[in-house]
Amino acid sequence: MAVAVRRVAVRSVVVAGLLAFGAVAPGPAQAAGSGGVGAGPEADVSYHGRVALAGSRLRVWLVPENDGPAALPNATLRVRLSADLADRQRLAEGCARAGLREVVCETGPLPLRGQGRHVGLALELRERVPEVVVQVDTWWNGGATDRNHANDDHVVLALDTGDAYAF
Repeated sequence: MAVAVRRVAVRSVVVAGLLAFGAVAPGPAQAAGSGGVGAGPEADVSYHGRVALAGSRLRVWLVPENDGPAALPNATLRVRLSADLADRQRLAEGCARAGLREVVCETGPLPLRGQGRHVGLALELRERVPEVVVQVDTWWNGGATDRNHANDDHVVLALDTGDAYAF
């Protein structure tokens, strides 16, 4: 039990640190990079995966990828839900709760034309719902410019059938 408490405490400190530096809810220009001179590298971050809802359990599996033209040392993806999360969550390493309906996860290094770490979430919802809308996008990418948001901004409707819906 002490390990679970420590992990929660570490995640809380990470989120609190992000909050202190004004990293909460960046606008599209901040999340995608400003695109101006000196804005940082250009990278095309994308996410591919699937979601499945069964009862009050939502599973999200995804893989971040980078088509370049530059590698990124790290990025943070965000998963937002249309339903409230249960109070207690067991989150994957590198992930933290960012609100009643949000989880953020680091991608790890995103090499040029390569993949980041695979992210698997088994989220508990506060109550059973017939469907949930899952939004996946980039929360932070180190100031990189990403000119193609068609592949890193997804909205998926998952029905309470246990079926996996791909994006």
